[in-house]
Amino acid sequence: MKAKFISPVVTAFDCKYNLDIKANQKIWDFVIEGGVDGIILLGSTGEFFALSMEEKKDLIYAACKHINHRVPLIVGTGSMIQEETIILSKYAIEQGADGVIIVAPYYFSLTQDSLEDYFDTIANSVDGKIYLYNYPERTGYDLTADLMLRLRRKHDNIVGCKDTVVGFAHTRKLIETILPEFPDFEIYSGYDDNFAHNLLSGGSGVIGGLTNVAPEVGSGWVKAFDDNDLERISYYQKKMDILAQLFDIGVPFVPLVKKAMILRGIPMEEISTPPLQKPTIEQIERIKNILMEIES
Repeated sequence: MKAKFISPVVTAFDCKYNLDIKANQKIWDFVIEGGVDGIILLGSTGEFFALSMEEKKDLIYAACKHINHRVPLIVGTGSMIQEETIILSKYAIEQGADGVIIVAPYYFSLTQDSLEDYFDTIANSVDGKIYLYNYPERTGYDLTADLMLRLRRKHDNIVGCKDTVVGFAHTRKLIETILPEFPDFEIYSGYDDNFAHNLLSGGSGVIGGLTNVAPEVGSGWVKAFDDNDLERISYYQKKMDILAQLFDIGVPFVPLVKKAMILRGIPMEEISTPPLQKPTIEQIERIKNILMEIES
C-alpha cells in the first residue's frame, strides 16, 4: 500500500467569526501544492465542533467545488446526534467528497456494543467510504481493534481509520488485528511524527495537522519512503520532530498552527472560535524559532 500523508486542514474565519471561503481556498491550494496525499475537512483541527450544520454544508460545498478531486477529500461528519451524522455524511458524498471520517459521540463513556450499533446504523445508511476516527483523549473511550474488525467484516464501506493515540501500541494492535484479514484497510496515525513507525509496522501513514504549516515536509517524507532513501527518511523525521514542538507550546493546538501558517505567508485572519485564544507574545517567539529551524 502506498505511503500517504493526509492534511486535516484548519478552517479560516473572518474577524466576525464567519467562514472565510477565499482564505479557506488559499489553505486548500497551499497544502495541495505542497504535495499532500489528501485533505480532511472538518476534523478536530478544522474546529468542526464550533460550526452549525449550515456552516458545515457551506464549507463542504465550497471544498468539493474548489478541490475538484485534485486530491482525495474526506469530510469529518461526526456529531453528537446520530441522525445529523448521517445527514451530513450523505450530503458530503452527494457533493462529491471521496469519503467521510466519523468520530463517535463524546461526553458519555460508551460500551463497545453501543458503538458497534452506532456505526452499524451509519454504515447501513451512507453509500460511501467511511473512516473511523479514534480519539480517546477527546471522546473518553476507545474504539478497539476487535470492534473495528467486527465492523469491517460487516461493512465493505468502512475502509480505514485514524488512530489518534500518543503511544504507538494501540495502532500496532490495529495493524496486527485487522490487516491479516483485510490488507487494504487503511490505518493512519494521528500524530505527524509517527509516520515512519506507522509505515514500518504496516500502516498507511499519517493524518496530521502539522502539514497545514509545512506540507512539503510530509510530502518529502512520503517520497523518501517511496524511493527507499534512508538518509532522506531520517532527514524528514528530524524536520517533523522539530515541527512537533508546536504541540509543546500550549493548548489548544489550533491557534498555534494558524499563527505559524500566517508567519509562513498564508493570507488568513488570526481567528479561532471562542474560547480558543490567540498565542501569547512568548508563544509566538517560540513558533518563529521552530519555523526558522525547519526552513534552514
